[in-house]
Amino acid sequence: MSNCTIRPARPGDEPGAYHVCLKTGDHGRDGEPFYREDPDALGRIFVGPYLAYEPDLSLILEDAEGICGYALGAFDSREFYARYEAEWRPALCREFPDPAGNPKAWTRVEEVHHWYHEPDYYCPEPYALHPAHLHIDLLERAQGRGYGRRMMEQVMERLRERGSPGAHLGVSGRNARAVGFYERLGFKELIRVGSDPDSVIYMGRQFGPAAAGA
Repeated sequence: MSNCTIRPARPGDEPGAYHVCLKTGDHGRDGEPFYREDPDALGRIFVGPYLAYEPDLSLILEDAEGICGYALGAFDSREFYARYEAEWRPALCREFPDPAGNPKAWTRVEEVHHWYHEPDYYCPEPYALHPAHLHIDLLERAQGRGYGRRMMEQVMERLRERGSPGAHLGVSGRNARAVGFYERLGFKELIRVGSDPDSVIYMGRQFGPAAAGA
């Protein structure tokens, strides 16, 4: 097992980072079996806009085999989503039609294509306490080795240095391992949206002096 390197994102990282998003796209498990007809479906939402609009808050994890993880952040979630809405989403909607028919019969890919047309810009309150948001995924070979914590801490430190009061993130209610990881980083549950087991748990952490050593 080779050592990994944490580095800033750079142009050309999109294919490797999209692949990580795919391979973690089933509530943290391998999503490839569900997205074979459009492997980049998830990455176009959860990776691409961050690499394009927040490069200073985008970190890549790489080993001898290639990109094996990323940690992404947005300094002001509402501003980020406004830019996504104006500049990113229109092209997605032109290229990928909103699926028709009974939503219960949609494939996973069709569900994601529908998200292009009906995006979720939810931000938990009180917004002023954690306006930034974070997103991280690591391939299995990079997990459990401390890299995720280091990447998250680096992105949070960058946010803190820029004056952010705190950040939030969303995690699948099915992904208990991720919830535990965020709790160890000092994040606390703010609200659950949707019904279990398909709820989204929004967690937040403030960056004040008291939170710095959490």
